[in-house]
Amino acid sequence: MGKNYADLHDPNAEYTMRELSADTMGVTATRGGGRDVEITDVQTTMVDGNFPWTLVRVYTDAGIVGTGEAYWGAGVPELIERMKPFIIGENPLDIDRLYEHLVQKMSGEGSVEGVTVTAISGIEIALHDLAGKILDVPAYQLLGGKYRDKVRVYCDCHTADEADPQACADEAERVVEELGYDALKFDLDVPSGLEKDRANRHLRPGEIRHKAEIVEAVTERVKDRADVAFDCHWTFSGGSAKRLAAAIEDYDVWWLEDPVPPENLEVQEEVTKSTLTPITVGENRYRVTELRRLIQNQAVDIVAPDMPKVGGMRETRKIADVANQYYVPVAMHNVSSPIATMASAHVGAAIPNSLAVEYHSYQLGWWEDLVEESVIEDGYIEIPEKPGLGLTLDMDAVEEHMVEGETLFDEE
Repeated sequence: MGKNYADLHDPNAEYTMRELSADTMGVTATRGGGRDVEITDVQTTMVDGNFPWTLVRVYTDAGIVGTGEAYWGAGVPELIERMKPFIIGENPLDIDRLYEHLVQKMSGEGSVEGVTVTAISGIEIALHDLAGKILDVPAYQLLGGKYRDKVRVYCDCHTADEADPQACADEAERVVEELGYDALKFDLDVPSGLEKDRANRHLRPGEIRHKAEIVEAVTERVKDRADVAFDCHWTFSGGSAKRLAAAIEDYDVWWLEDPVPPENLEVQEEVTKSTLTPITVGENRYRVTELRRLIQNQAVDIVAPDMPKVGGMRETRKIADVANQYYVPVAMHNVSSPIATMASAHVGAAIPNSLAVEYHSYQLGWWEDLVEESVIEDGYIEIPEKPGLGLTLDMDAVEEHMVEGETLFDEE
């Protein structure tokens, strides 16, 4: 008689989740040497930073807890709660198997792309932290070792008047001289005062001149002291993006990011191949299957996956491996708390083609207070040799900055 999988949430059902998982995935997770550990719970809480960060903790019967983070977005905690029965009772060391198991089980909720992938990413990162602690190795070791001891950070910069070229140049100089960063990013999808209809994505000549003035002011101010990228947030038409990219070719632009909407890869490829200005894309694509098309079509000069959004640490490693076959660097998009920022840095340490990891919270004075350790120093993240991600949540700081209505994690 066949097994009845009808009610996966019923604790009195005939088959446990561990049996169900072993049956559907065709493997068993049992091992010796003190490594036969079981997941007992998964919890989330949201922190009200400059984005609503979703922190994830995975608990085990060994008393060891792993901490991760999912990219912000509505519905992520609910999806993680939905996935709990699929991994409770499982061995957290089987990261790849559990990741694929969650993708399969959540296919009805859209695990090909979108917020479901983001929710799985948060669990996957926590599993890396947890597995590192169980095995007493840093997370980068689980990805194959490291190429570098520290990872470069680029600072996403903002001013009170982001449309003023001189204000942007002043802030660039301040961030370089006072904060010690040698890699920066500014927004170019800012109003020029010359717009007629922003909905049609068309840039008038005066708008392009205004954006080129921002690029000129910033790059001329910092010169060789810093690399500078510029973000368009998928705002412009293909033709306007090509004209903008051409207009800034004479300046020392590190890259132009997301100049056209993300859905049409053919337009993206045409824009990239039309200009000498390096084009960066990736944060709005999911998993290696989607980013592979961008890379193989040579539609990007630099690929920018957002690690806690794209599928997690190992998925980002897979993307980097594909990119490396086409000699494409990886600059990880990142708007996260210290947890996912450090997880991105572990990935950056483990791949050969790492360019930098973004830092989006330099104006948030308490960002680093969420953890007990120092994270960024002089524009770099030194990779910890402590087990897992090498960070310890400061629960007092987490509680102080929780989104209203959230509850604190259970103590270890």
